[in-house]
Formats: sequence, C-alpha cells, structure tokens
Amino acid sequence: MRSEAVSTTMATIGALVLLVLLGACSRGASPSTAQVASGASEDSQHLADGNRLAALRADSLPAGFATVTEPRKFEFPRDHGPHPEFRHEWWYVTGHLDAATGEPFGFELTFFRFALKPPSASGGATSSPGGRSAWRSSQLYMAHFAVSDISRGDFRVAERFARDALGLAGAQAEPFNVSLDDWSLGTANSDAATSAGTGSWRLVAGEQSYTLDLTLTPASPIMLNGDAGLSRKSDAAGAASYYYSIPRMSAHGKLMRDGKPLDVSGTVWLDREWGSGALGAEQQGWDWFALQMDDGSALMFYALRKRDGSRDPHSAGTWLAADGSTRSLSSDDVLIESKGEWTSPRGGRYPARWQVRVPSVQLDVDIQPRLADQELNTSTRYWEGASTVAGTLGGKDIRGKAYVELVGYATAR
Repeated sequence: MRSEAVSTTMATIGALVLLVLLGACSRGASPSTAQVASGASEDSQHLADGNRLAALRADSLPAGFATVTEPRKFEFPRDHGPHPEFRHEWWYVTGHLDAATGEPFGFELTFFRFALKPPSASGGATSSPGGRSAWRSSQLYMAHFAVSDISRGDFRVAERFARDALGLAGAQAEPFNVSLDDWSLGTANSDAATSAGTGSWRLVAGEQSYTLDLTLTPASPIMLNGDAGLSRKSDAAGAASYYYSIPRMSAHGKLMRDGKPLDVSGTVWLDREWGSGALGAEQQGWDWFALQMDDGSALMFYALRKRDGSRDPHSAGTWLAADGSTRSLSSDDVLIESKGEWTSPRGGRYPARWQVRVPSVQLDVDIQPRLADQELNTSTRYWEGASTVAGTLGGKDIRGKAYVELVGYATAR
C-alpha cells in the first residue's frame, strides 16, 4: 500500500508541477532534495494521465472554479491569503542578501496551492463507512527553496509537497500565513501595522546545508500588474489571473550555512498570483524578469513564448518609478535581446544574458546571471537565478539586481 501511495503521489506531482509552472506567469545545479508528505489523493490521478500539456490549456478548465474575467477591488491583508474558489495560486519570493562577511547570496522560496476539485465538489467523501478520513483534502501544496551561494559557486535546491490536511500544509488570510511542513511565510505578529498590510513578515525555509530565517518589511507600495491587477495571458476564455507584486521588501536575519550562522541583510521581491486559467494553445513558456534598481525604481516583465519561439503579444509588465508611480507596459514597450546561452547538463539550452530596453522610461540595461547554473532540478526543471543589472536610466548610469525565471526550455532527461 505504501509503495502504491508514493507512486500515485509522484505521478500527481509531476502533472501538478507542470500545471503550476506553465499555468500562468507571474510564475539546480546542485543536489536537489524532494520531500513528499504521503497521502496524495487518488482523485487527482487523472492529472497524470494522457496529454499533460493539454491539461494546462485554458479550455481544459473543469467546471466549478471561479474565473478571472474583470478587474477586482483588492483588499489587504486579506488578499495576501488564499483564494480557494480559484484553481491555483502562488506566493513567490526572490531575494538578494549580503552577509556581514561581505559574501553575496540569492534565494527563492515559492509556495504553490493547487485545487484537485472545485469547492462545490470537495465534500462528502469518506475513507470508510465509519466517517471522514483525516487525510482527506481537495488542496495540494508544493514549495521550492533555492539558495545561490555566489562566492562558493554553489546552488542548492529543495522541493516539498503535501496536502492541506493534518497541519502538513495550508494558508490563511488573517493573520496571513502560508506553510508547508516547517517552511513558512507570514506576518510576524498581529499588531495594527501588520493587519493593515504594512508591518513586518517572517520567512523560514531550509535544506540540508542552508537555512534562512528572515524578517521582511515592505519598502515599496503594492504594485498591481496588468489592468488594475488583472493579468491576461491569451485570448482564450479564463486565461487570466489576478497579479500583484511588492517589488521591494527590506530583509534581515540569519542564514545557516553548514551549521554556521551568518548575519544577512538585503532586498526581497514578492509576487502574488491566483486564477483558474492557463496558457493559450500556442504558448510554450516564458522569460520573467524582476529588476530592482539602486535608485528605488523597479521593473517586472514577462515575455510569453509561442511554440515557434516568437514572443506572444500578451507579454506584459509594470514599471515602478523611484517616486512610487507605476506604468503598465505592453509587449511592444519592452525590447529584450539575448546575448548569450547556457546549456544544461540535464538537457536543454537557456538564454544566459540579456539587454533590456524600455524606451518610454529611457531604460537600457544589461542583465548578467551571477552563476551560470541556477537550474532547479525539480519535478519539472526550470532556470531561476540571481543576476546583476548595469546600464543607464534617463541617460545616467544605473545599477541594480534582478531575478530571472526561464520556463519551457528544458528538454527530456
């Protein structure tokens, strides 16, 4: 029975990772760690059957889930929490840290929630005539944690899965918290500032060699992406999500490396997205950029790729000026030229350096990965890594840091 449960879990997970990573946009080189909390539902086995990519298309959406069709009024801190009426959502944190020793680090912590059934179909089943199983849940959670140790040239990845049952994983709005096992992201306390969405947060995650415990404080306004927070991915019905970012959060805390503590501080980017739709039929993946400039400005842009390699016109982004004002960016507003390439030893070729230009704000920068191999060798492979930014803004020299995510380039193992 145990081997059958693990087999079912891993098959479900493989399809889930594809759905989450290819379902919408915002969303290792070294040994990776996969941890699975047992009890994945056989109800989700259908996700592992047949054409998995077909299940990611917007026209495959099962009935019963809410869809993103028009802008909404966001309410914080409530919208930091889960939206179970929608099929999937994620909390995506990337950051750049410097130790007191001067050593630089990058990290990623991501929580994904995926509904196996719509809310209207989630009740009623029991594991036996005697009553409801404590394992029963219609929600599956996945989390990725990665650390880029720049000075050592080391990249570590861990991956976890659990259902929303028995306290293994879950999310709540007030006080905000999302967790999977002992990894968590949430508000640090319940004071008035935190309740208003302006107080501090706490992030905790780790793998065999690296553990993070950070306090995060928002340092920029919440940025609504797309049309007042509605981000459309294709013309297909329901192929959209609600999407906001906090482009800059200050961070300080401890990084444990091989059992030795390091005081660290830096900046973090938070992405939040939820919906029920997915990619259009002709879309293959995307390149996502999150740039934090030293003057306080920021850029988010996702370039959706068609199967023929061309850019999809639904690609879009947002510019945050240093004064806090924002500007929506269409595909035509952002010019991206790949300047290099990296070949994965696990299969696949990725772009590896970029020139990004936004003429409307007079931005012209070069983005360079800090480590070549920052591929997450997880259930579905993708590249996401810490990078540097250098160039000009308004004709003046500008520098910064970035995270770049590349999805849809990996080939079969």
